[in-house]
Amino acid sequence: MTPARHPSAPSLSRVGIARRISQDFREGDVINLGVGVPMLCSLFIEDEDILLHSEHGVLGHGRQARTQDEVDPSLATAGRQPIIPRPGMVVMDHAESFALIRGGHLDATILGAFQVSAQGDLANFWLPGAVAGAIGGAQDLAFCARRVIVAMQLLPRPRRFVNRLDLEMTAPRCVDRLVTDIGVIDLVDGRAIVRELVPGWSLEDAQRLTEVELVAAPEGIAEVTLKSDRDDLWNAA
Repeated sequence: MTPARHPSAPSLSRVGIARRISQDFREGDVINLGVGVPMLCSLFIEDEDILLHSEHGVLGHGRQARTQDEVDPSLATAGRQPIIPRPGMVVMDHAESFALIRGGHLDATILGAFQVSAQGDLANFWLPGAVAGAIGGAQDLAFCARRVIVAMQLLPRPRRFVNRLDLEMTAPRCVDRLVTDIGVIDLVDGRAIVRELVPGWSLEDAQRLTEVELVAAPEGIAEVTLKSDRDDLWNAA
């Protein structure tokens, strides 16, 4: 299997993946955002009643800082990404923050991943050749959040969605949904159910990017739509 770019269809950019994920957030949700693409979701919730959580002890923070003037060295996520405050934001100690996680109070966690298996196993803290991994709160988040969504780029990086992990596992059977640069895939009872695809992509096109057998959703495969007029949501074909 050699993943290759579709010859004529666009794909979601990193910001586009984040936008698609954020469209599933609901008013009142408590959401933990991981490093990288997941944190970009914060750009789309400024006017919504959604509580963002960071496991080192912040609840109700705002989006990531956009400019140097917005950076407060004392206010950052667990992944050291600078963030801005929001009215009502709470700062707590690690014990309280992890009690919130382990108590099942997170509606969802959005994570990046080096690999995800068809069974929903997650690998996101260590790569071969690295001196050490950085697991942080990933195991607690993956086990305890009510829903685990992984942001993943399939086009530029082969062997990310696989039948069986060959990287160190963070947590088993925990991933509920993949939001990728070509579409949305739900993992249900060991099956990879394709819910949405980027316009121009077919199930056969998507299948060429993974060894995992993809199955069309019973109601059919919808087109990915993004509720934003930003010009950085799509990669050209």
